[in-house]
Amino acid sequence: MKSIVLYLHVHQPYRIRHYSIFDVGINHDYFDCNWDSKENNKRILLKVADKSYLPTNEKLLRLLHKYPEFCLSLSMSGVLLEQLEAWAPDVLDSFKKLVDTGRVELIGETYHHSLSFFYSPTEFQTQVNMHKEIIERLFNKSETRVFRNTELAYNNDVAAWAEQAGYKAILAEGWDPLLGWRSPNYVYRPAGTENIKLLLKNYHLSDDIAFRFGDHSWSEWPLTADKFAHWLSEDGNATNFDLFMDYETFGEHQWSESGVLDFLETLPKEWLKTEGHDFKTVSAAADQIEAVGEVDVVNTLTWADTERDLSAWVGNSMQRESIEALYRLEQPLLELNDWDLINDWRKLQTSDHFYYMCVKWFNDGDIHAYFSPYESPYDAYINFMNAYHDLRSRMIDKGISL
Repeated sequence: MKSIVLYLHVHQPYRIRHYSIFDVGINHDYFDCNWDSKENNKRILLKVADKSYLPTNEKLLRLLHKYPEFCLSLSMSGVLLEQLEAWAPDVLDSFKKLVDTGRVELIGETYHHSLSFFYSPTEFQTQVNMHKEIIERLFNKSETRVFRNTELAYNNDVAAWAEQAGYKAILAEGWDPLLGWRSPNYVYRPAGTENIKLLLKNYHLSDDIAFRFGDHSWSEWPLTADKFAHWLSEDGNATNFDLFMDYETFGEHQWSESGVLDFLETLPKEWLKTEGHDFKTVSAAADQIEAVGEVDVVNTLTWADTERDLSAWVGNSMQRESIEALYRLEQPLLELNDWDLINDWRKLQTSDHFYYMCVKWFNDGDIHAYFSPYESPYDAYINFMNAYHDLRSRMIDKGISL
């Protein structure tokens, strides 16, 4: 049996508005701004929903009704769910319809899409619990069986935590320099664990859809579903093809005019017409496919940039200074027990803020710039640090000595 394991990640941050030094101490609203600004979070959410979420959800719902063998896994950040609930309840309902089919699995993660695992175990656990709570409240799902850390940030310690927390599987990047001669098209076990499986993104195949699909200069353009299914069929010994990508691939990063939604609609037909082919959720793959070996990941692995490490978020002094300063506020902030302050502090933890500060060049730099609402990484840093200093001053006003 050969299985496509389709996992899509849905996330939109609360972007920091143009927050100048003159706002510090006066205006404490870091995340809202004039509707006409490109940074406006509600405007961006509704645009992405119109271009990606709604048409893709409609397409997926039809596929789930048409093909009983079709299924997929989704992870949705807590901050994304907050925005959908507040500004786009119809879009949230369209996601609920997918989950209600019983063949769309929800995956656990941090509520605020943060890198808290590497800075505060206590805050990390809190955010994981917060994410479980919103999933249960909105989708009536009391359990998530699979975990993905923010940005697929993974190492042996993350796997050990996930096993101890009771998860059946965890996701990571199937990076060639790490795997060596091995293939990501199998299920593995994290080194040092006994009861948890590891599924690795096949980034070559995933990026064919997520990044190269609409590139007319690509030697394989146009990518059709029958061609793609044939590529997968050629790997005679593979058990699972883990296609992990952002949900916004469909309609936003790759516009509908590229044919990407038609590709999605046709893929199940082309894949399932061959006997021995199916789709699996991540947890089903973990339950039904035996691990072929262990993968040992000492240094943190992510799914971003050429290095596949944390340098996309903490690779320069601006990024490190800002994230370390933010987490230094944790203990005195929590002692205040002021929800408004804590909520702003957690929204500032979202990894996107630090991603926008990256100063890499060439293709990696182009990707960072594509996602950023700011003119430059330095603008991202200035806006963040102004918000940080205002948060800090609010704490001092509450009687905290820093």
